[in-house]
Amino acid sequence: MERINRRKFIEFTSMLAGTSIMATHMPWMNVFNNPAQASSKPSDRVRIAFIGIGSRGSALVENMLALKDRMNVDIVAVCDNYGPHLERAKEMTGTDLGFYDHRELLDRVELDGVVIATPFHQHVEPTIDAMRAGCHVYCEKSMARHLEDVKRMYEVHKEENKVLVIGHQRLFNPVFPEAIKLIEEGDIGKVTMVRGIRSRNSEWIFYDVPGGRGTKLDRQRNWRLYEEYSGGMIAELGSHDFQNVNWIMGSPPIAVSGRGSTNYWSSREVWDNYSVVFEYPGGVHFTYDGLDSNVHYGQQLRVLGDKGTLDLHNNRRYYEDPPTPPALQSLMNDIEASLFQTIPIGGATWLAPDAQTAGAGKITESEEVQTTLLALEGFIEFIRRGEAPEKLLIEGYNASIWTLLAEEATKTGQIVRCPEEYII
Repeated sequence: MERINRRKFIEFTSMLAGTSIMATHMPWMNVFNNPAQASSKPSDRVRIAFIGIGSRGSALVENMLALKDRMNVDIVAVCDNYGPHLERAKEMTGTDLGFYDHRELLDRVELDGVVIATPFHQHVEPTIDAMRAGCHVYCEKSMARHLEDVKRMYEVHKEENKVLVIGHQRLFNPVFPEAIKLIEEGDIGKVTMVRGIRSRNSEWIFYDVPGGRGTKLDRQRNWRLYEEYSGGMIAELGSHDFQNVNWIMGSPPIAVSGRGSTNYWSSREVWDNYSVVFEYPGGVHFTYDGLDSNVHYGQQLRVLGDKGTLDLHNNRRYYEDPPTPPALQSLMNDIEASLFQTIPIGGATWLAPDAQTAGAGKITESEEVQTTLLALEGFIEFIRRGEAPEKLLIEGYNASIWTLLAEEATKTGQIVRCPEEYII
């Protein structure tokens, strides 16, 4: 399945190669059309270390191991400040080089790149230290807990001329480039609004620890529940969709407002529900809800135009004026509608229009790809080249900045704009 999925993806990127869509919106995709010619010689081996091997870090390790032979990659060292995670990582990778402190790792091990999957608030120092030590970096999203640290990571990347990739793996998902293509071609007309939601029914506790909530060990392991360490659902989940909409709109927002509260899960310090509204140039608004006490709506991200709608998470597109269905299907639709016809009480203007469900099919036929695997493959290619398209980092940077600004908006109830010093 991996080979089939990758082949479809390469066909997709080859189709876009050389187009203005590729050059303007996704120049990093070109790396798959012209891969570096690496041999299996030890001298061509890319030496990688992992810093932070919890749930996400372990998934990244597994994906990197899948590239080991094909791309001549070796995970030579691992680092985690929690002993059981460190031992698990050593067993997974087969390395004897395990460290509790990332600085010792960088001092003692010859590396080409590092993958950082520590908790959100611990991204900044390992990332900066690794780049200053001469390593290229793949850092999980979001970049940092504070605006000034996000900017500092970006500035060190520029100073050291090192690759810095932020883990927004949907940047390697064909649904989104194809959606951008359809939007630019006018397929859904003028984009007037974007709507999204991420709903779950989860307490979001990864680990049961002695003593329960609030203990030192709980704050270390279930860090997502504590405001000091985490932006909650806004940073851990919403940031993916914020990045996607920036990408689709071709611009970061110009303002954000919102509200949040904790009205169900009393065990946490971060919101268990929130709503934000981003304003984009041209008067387009992106409304987004996050909820942790009801799973009904699941995960949705929809781009609404005056001629149609793109349902990105379901890879579907719909038209406001769909083609006429065949006669038999039309007859069946009429019969079904008559069975459930609403009797107007206050006249026709009181009737709500039915949701539009007539679809033109999928956005793309190349949806079944492993995006995390592709993101890491791209990172290894960038290491071999010694550079990556700057737009790839700018997408991660803007998503990180506006994630923090969205959190601020929910806490203050104010309309928040990006301070000038953080605009790049």
